[in-house]
Order: sequence, then structure tokens, then C-alpha cells
Amino acid sequence: MNNKPVFDYPLFSMGFRAFFALAGLSALALIALWNGVSRGALHIDQYYPADIWHGHEMLLGYSVAVLAGFLLTAAKKRTGLNVVSQDQLAALSFLWIYGRVMPFYAGLLPNWLIAAVDWLFLPVLAGFLARAILKSARYRYLPAVGLLLLMALTNALIHARILGILPEAVSGLNLLVGLFVVMIVAVAGFMFPHFIERALSGVICIRNPWLDIVAIGSSAAVFGCYLLNIGGLPLAIPAVAALLSNLLRIAAWYDRRIWYVPLLWVLFAGYGWLALGFGLMALAAYSAVLPSLAIHAFTVGGIGVLSLGVMARMALGQTGRVVKASNLMALAFLAINLAALCRVLFPMVAADSWYGNLILISGYGWLAAFSLFLFQYAPVLAESNVTEQSGIGK
Repeated sequence: MNNKPVFDYPLFSMGFRAFFALAGLSALALIALWNGVSRGALHIDQYYPADIWHGHEMLLGYSVAVLAGFLLTAAKKRTGLNVVSQDQLAALSFLWIYGRVMPFYAGLLPNWLIAAVDWLFLPVLAGFLARAILKSARYRYLPAVGLLLLMALTNALIHARILGILPEAVSGLNLLVGLFVVMIVAVAGFMFPHFIERALSGVICIRNPWLDIVAIGSSAAVFGCYLLNIGGLPLAIPAVAALLSNLLRIAAWYDRRIWYVPLLWVLFAGYGWLALGFGLMALAAYSAVLPSLAIHAFTVGGIGVLSLGVMARMALGQTGRVVKASNLMALAFLAINLAALCRVLFPMVAADSWYGNLILISGYGWLAAFSLFLFQYAPVLAESNVTEQSGIGK
């Protein structure tokens, strides 16, 4: 009996290969389309309303692809099991792709089918992870499964609103932003010190469990208040607490040598955008700035910058290459931070007439960053000439 996989290609040998490639491609396609739509140069009839499609695809398309690649690879190391076979990984990848493509066939396909295909990805991914975790009795990793199921529930609420089944009591997209941000704050407590200590000789990062609890709890409280439309002091207090606790974490991990290591400073830059987001939330509590600036600090700055840095590092470490960013990737890190600056900070100080140009420049910065990423990492993700490693990011 021939047990050779149908999809016997290096791209489907590990989760990070397939999903980091899909994340990079979607980051380009989605923003290129959105730039055309937002400027009125392109009109697309599809399943999602215009005010939902951009946020949905950047969170449940791009960001979830990065998360899937990370979790599938991390779970293999933590459980010692193959979480998915090559054919299962290919099927999971195609399910993700269909979720991105089918909305453009609205009118030809029933809306409930489009919604169901998009929704299925997260529960199926959670099922694969849960099976490996339960089989290996590594129960402490089950919260990752819970996170995916909570994201799936949020996605269901978004589709229920579009299908007219339920009204939207809270913004599903903002809830997703909150879930991603709180997850990053939680994971950063062990990931940042691990990466720094491996990259810089003689460095021992200070770990403060109580500070971690305050950072995670206050971050969750910020989004809880925001989603319930609670402003003023009840929002400002946890926002300031989240700002200060996360800045204290950065200070505890900081070493001046990170500025010579692009794969480290990009992580600090991304985490700094999260801290800035909490600061802007505190100002938004008193209507000093628009809440959308804080949301884009979390998304373009925090999620965007950090995800690009993590993908760049993890892909090198997992394929046995030297974990060192090239000059091209250093330029990519600068470009995506420029995109965040033009989307978040510059609009606060520039004249209103510059707003449209700044959004356009932000889009071009994002496209430049991910063009460089794909140019540099397509061979890394698709070639099998280097031995894969078991560590996360190495």
C-alpha cells in the first residue's frame, strides 16, 4: 500500500511554511485591493459590506494565517507529535484560501455557504491542535484551543450580522483586535526574554510574574470597556495601567545591543506600538483623539510589525538557517513601521488635506514590506534543502 502523501511538497511539510507563505501573499493582495477600493478606483461586489471586509480579512485572513503557522509549528514541538499530515495541512490551507476567495462569488453562491466555509477554518484548526494536545497529555496548552474557538465564535457573530440573523451588540472586529492584543501581551512574557537571551550573550532578562498579570489583566479590561462603550475614567484607568505595565516590561527586557539586531528591534518596535495604542485609548476615553487611531496602532503597528518580525525569525530558525535578518528584511521592518507612522501618528499632526496621502503612503509602506518578505522568504519556505529544527524561532 502506497502511503506517500498526495501533497508531498516542502511547502506542506510544516505549518509555518504553508501559512507564512499564505500570510505574505494575502498581506499584499488584501491591501492592494483595499487601496483601490478606498480611493474609489475599484468597485467590487462581494459578500462583505465595505466597512467590514477590510478589517475581517486583515484579522481573520492575514493575522489568522500567521497564528495558524505559529501554533501548528509550536504544537509539534511541545507535543512531540505531527499535528497534521502533509495532506491535512494542504486541505487546511485550501480551506483558508476558499474562505478568502468565495466572498467574491456572492450572487453565484448562497451567502450561508460563503459564511460557513470562512467560519470552518478556526474550528478545524482548533480540532487538530486539541487532538495533539490531548493525545500527548500537555493540557496546559489547551488555552490556545480555547482562543481559537473564541475567535470562531466572534467570526460567527460577524457572519450572523451580515446574514441578518442577529444584531451586532458589540463590534466583532474590535473584539478580535482585543483577543489578538491580549494574546500577544500574554505570549510576549516568555517569547521576548527567550529570543533576547539567545541572541545576546550574557543577557538575563528580568521576569516579573506580577507585572505580567497586571499587563494582561489591564489590557483585557481596556477592550472590555471599549467594547461596552464605557469611556471616561473607567476606560482611562486600565488604559494607563496597560501603558505603564507594558512599558515596564519593555524596560526590563531592554538591552542597548538590540539596535544592532533587526530581528530584535522589530519586536520591540511592534510591542511599542501596542503600548502606544493603550496610551491613545486613554486619550480616546476623553475624546482627545479618535479611537480608530488606537485601533490602528494595535493592528498596523502592533499586530503587523510583530507578525512580520516573528515570521522572519521563525522561518529562519525552523529551517536550520542562521537566525540573522538580511539587509532587505531590515528595510522591510523599516517600511512596515513607516506604514504604521503614516496611519497612526502623522495624521494626528498633519493638516486634514494630507490625510488621504498619508493613508496611501501607509499602504505603499505595507506593500513594500511584504514584497520584500516574499522575495526573501519564498525560497526559505518552499525549499527542503535545509534540515528543519524543533525549536520555536531558535
